[in-house]
Amino acid sequence: MSTRSTPLGAVARGLVAGAIGTAFMTIAQDLTAKLQGSGDDGEQQGPGQSQLQDPWQQASAPAKVAKRISEGVFQHEVSPDRISLLTHGMQRSYGTGWGAVYGLAQGAIHAPTLRHGLLFGTGVWAMSYVELVPMGLYEPPWKYSPSAIASEVGYHLVYGTATAAAYSLLDRR
Repeated sequence: MSTRSTPLGAVARGLVAGAIGTAFMTIAQDLTAKLQGSGDDGEQQGPGQSQLQDPWQQASAPAKVAKRISEGVFQHEVSPDRISLLTHGMQRSYGTGWGAVYGLAQGAIHAPTLRHGLLFGTGVWAMSYVELVPMGLYEPPWKYSPSAIASEVGYHLVYGTATAAAYSLLDRR
């Protein structure tokens, strides 16, 4: 006898799966940076950059979004020494949150894990442009090099596949 998952159960499994998917994506990004010989994740100033330059100009998009939320919604000014914390916190919460969406979708349609994970990762990648281009934090995707887009899509495919696999394992009875 088969039992159906409740929407709340699907969301809970999705949140856990999204956190796992985000961890795998972060590992993939870190490994790529190490293999390319770059320990810099865009948060430090590079050679030749003025020490007088605003650190927020060099901050990642997740940190800038978190800064806008903190200052715009909560009226709390954020110090540049929080850039790294905001980057990692926002990335983890964003990926975990999308996991809830995955859980609801997978709980409803029961798509094959690999196919659904790849589609989901691609969708999350596309949504980053839908959200960040109007905010002025990203350029439209056609303004980036094919290799930069390929890297971003690749990371999101890792995220989607890992999220789907984790959800599948959590959903087994």
